[in-house]
Amino acid sequence: MFELKRFAALGLAIPAIVALIDPALAQDTAAPAAEAAPAAEEAGPTLDTGDTAWMLTSTALVLMMTIPGLALFYGGMVRKKNVLATVMQSFTVACLMTIIWMVVGYSLAFTDGGGFNAYVGGFSKMFLAGMGADAMSGTIPESVFMTFQMTFAIITPALIAGAFADRMKFSAMLWYLGLWSIIVYAPVTHWVWGGGFLSEAGVLDFAGGTVVHINAGVAGLVAALVLGRRNGFGSENMAPHNLVLSVIGASMLWVGWFGFNAGSAVAANGAAGMAMAVTQIATAAAALAWMFGEWVARGKPSVLGIVSGAVSGLVAITPASGFVDPMGALIIGIAAGIVCLIAVVWMKPMLGYDDSLDAFGVHAIGGIVGAILTGVFAVEAIGGAPGLLEGNAGQVFTQVYGIVATIVWTAVASLVILKLIDWTIGLRVTKDVEIEGLDINLHGEVVQ
Repeated sequence: MFELKRFAALGLAIPAIVALIDPALAQDTAAPAAEAAPAAEEAGPTLDTGDTAWMLTSTALVLMMTIPGLALFYGGMVRKKNVLATVMQSFTVACLMTIIWMVVGYSLAFTDGGGFNAYVGGFSKMFLAGMGADAMSGTIPESVFMTFQMTFAIITPALIAGAFADRMKFSAMLWYLGLWSIIVYAPVTHWVWGGGFLSEAGVLDFAGGTVVHINAGVAGLVAALVLGRRNGFGSENMAPHNLVLSVIGASMLWVGWFGFNAGSAVAANGAAGMAMAVTQIATAAAALAWMFGEWVARGKPSVLGIVSGAVSGLVAITPASGFVDPMGALIIGIAAGIVCLIAVVWMKPMLGYDDSLDAFGVHAIGGIVGAILTGVFAVEAIGGAPGLLEGNAGQVFTQVYGIVATIVWTAVASLVILKLIDWTIGLRVTKDVEIEGLDINLHGEVVQ
């Protein structure tokens, strides 16, 4: 043991002796160690198994939001004669958007568009070209990142279908949502998350307030206005046929939303943890705010009201989830529940538009509330960007800029797509088909 200690001491002394004899030689002997650090940095991103496991889980959670979550939520709210047509829309959209995203959507959203990069990506990853098993996106495989973003591309157009439920042709729905995903969704995604002009302007949207909810809600309103109101709207009973299905669907949306918001951290870290916490708080606050508001106004708290309130809270916290603290989330949730209740219960009847399942009233209005309040309650220590309460009033105006840009592009492009479809194959089913029901006429099946 004594001999070992002597050798160890000698080993530690050698560098000091060399430095005394020849300083230049000492620097040369240290050079390989100094060169090792840059070499390690140039090696590229390293796969993190924890991050990858969380993102695989998040991807599955977000897919669950559409099938079966949204399918059941929407399916329970329509009349019995249209329930199969409604769930068919969600399921078919999940299939259609998967292929569109693989072929061109991902490339348009997340690649360099060259001279047009401020507005749209390029075509370098059409058909997912060059995406091998070893391709990385940060600390996770690019295939996982692509599929995670695919689930966003699936649920966004599926949300739109709630606005025109009960009256659009199935073929027209496929054309509208398919073209919309390429012309509207992919570019807006690029604007915010792919390095486009809204990203450069500093718009804060952690998980899709503009990209998903305002985008889908406005597209839904335009479709509802172009199609016109349902036969019997305002005179017939159009109450939900099975609210149990809607509660189950809303519950799946709530659980899946943790993948939606916390997954948008793209890592298993503190940002994901905080996003999960504020999502839960805002959702509960919005559900209670809607419930109590309806209770005061109408004398009874409804099941449809509390689940709609919960969804409005989920929507509103989406853009803010990576930027606000729990107190901010509480206020955002309360505001979303109250404002969306007003939009659905009072504004819609006053203006007379037929947004069948309140895609606009919940998603667009909730998204706008959340996007603006992100600019108010953003905490620099959490998301790296201060909001109004931390002295950065300009962030609110930046958020409004992002909202307006999204609304204008979505409204104009959606209108053009709808008119082209109407002039070619037609948008709306006949009056007789609508009265008898879409299930039997479009799909040859009925719920017994």
